[in-house]
Amino acid sequence: EVQLEETGGGWVQPGGSLILACVASGPGFTFNKYDMTWARKPQGRGVEWIAVLKHDDAEPVYTEPIRGRFTVSRDNAKNTVYLHLTNLKPEDTAMYHCGAMQADDDDVVYTGRGTQVTVSS
Repeated sequence: EVQLEETGGGWVQPGGSLILACVASGPGFTFNKYDMTWARKPQGRGVEWIAVLKHDDAEPVYTEPIRGRFTVSRDNAKNTVYLHLTNLKPEDTAMYHCGAMQADDDDVVYTGRGTQVTVSS
């Protein structure tokens, strides 16, 4: 069974920073064959996709609300994708989830349980 585990969430004041990590594991899972994504779900609202980093390390793609403030990266040797959050705002408060989509079969998708980020003063 493939598992994705997010860590690094917490409480931070506006303007602060956090680094989220997502480690993928499972039998037969080849990390560098998967596009990795980050999405977030504010309480009481729907899921918002925010970033994707392709398996071939092409230029990351970000959604407008976080562009220029968040950076996604991956370490294939560690089966890990990161999301570096800077200049955090209260509206960034959400549960953050990572996802893995098989590059040659987008029907194969895995999602982690998430890590909570809370931004408040």
